[in-house]
Amino acid sequence: MSSPAPLTYAGAGVVRGDTVLGGLIDWVARTKAFRAGGVGEDLLPVSYYASVLRLTDDLALAICTDGVGSKILIAEQMGRYDTLGIDCIAMNANDLVCVGAEPMALVDYVGVDVADHDVLEQIGKGLHEGARQANISIPGGELAQLPGMITGAGEGPAVDLVGTCVGVVHPDKLNYGQNVAPGDVVIGLRSSGIHSNGLTLARRALFERGDCSLDDAVPGTDATVGEALLRPTRIYVRPILELLRSGIDIHALCHMTGEGLFNLNRVAQPVSFELDALPEPQPIFQLIQAKGGIEDAEMYQVFNMGVGFCVVVPKQEVEPAIDLLRGAGEDPLVLGRVVEGADRTIALPALDLLGRAGEFAAA
Repeated sequence: MSSPAPLTYAGAGVVRGDTVLGGLIDWVARTKAFRAGGVGEDLLPVSYYASVLRLTDDLALAICTDGVGSKILIAEQMGRYDTLGIDCIAMNANDLVCVGAEPMALVDYVGVDVADHDVLEQIGKGLHEGARQANISIPGGELAQLPGMITGAGEGPAVDLVGTCVGVVHPDKLNYGQNVAPGDVVIGLRSSGIHSNGLTLARRALFERGDCSLDDAVPGTDATVGEALLRPTRIYVRPILELLRSGIDIHALCHMTGEGLFNLNRVAQPVSFELDALPEPQPIFQLIQAKGGIEDAEMYQVFNMGVGFCVVVPKQEVEPAIDLLRGAGEDPLVLGRVVEGADRTIALPALDLLGRAGEFAAA
């Protein structure tokens, strides 16, 4: 019998955003004109990590929104909701700090099929812990009870969790990769695992193709599959703010969310990247790949593969940046460098992969 075809994100039902968002973005982008030249003027491209709105000549408001995604289905199956709030804070605050802003507050939206006191308290506990790690407040939020609209994967209540985060930045200190140049060095900060992206593909690989259960052990670890998938997204706000305040010349900050290493291509400058020192991915990624028969190219264009955040600095700033990050409790890795290339490719020599236009293929 022939082997089943390798799993892909598209095959799992997730299409690339850039193939379907054109019409939506076109209409949304037109609204910038409504506040142009005054308070609320948008200072950044719509596709960057966060939007930045001018308040005064000396102050701008950064704002972004994101949710936890289908990781919630794992929480529902396990009956454990207390880490979802950490993921919600992380997905927002990690994005916000990428523009050079200091996150200040988040408001949450919790949608449920049935309002359950214990479940809501668990969500609140996670939000509190995430807020503590990011040093932000949660001044308010919204609860929506939507039976028949929100459906889950477990015996307990079904939920959805989304947040909107705000912060402040001086307009002159905005960072959107506008100073990135060939010769710059890419420093990576380790992820805790899968974080909150690619769970649709992971679930398809592990539970449908691989016939795993949530209680199965992840080889080489003390964790079960469920525990590894539910491990919260790391929050990088405190060490990155230390870096921004240090006076070190930071050319770009990139949160590795959906589309993995292709998040580097968000930087404003038309450059390419060569990453020749990637870390070994955590065992959960190896299990997902093995069970799903997923090719390297697909893994590296969907998942963070062990790198949760990247900092791009000039060569002369590498040593002080690494020293500061180590002092802040990080284990930074020099992943590679920025190279010439307006076609915005990402080369992974160790894997013989070259990425362009959001897809990796054999080099």
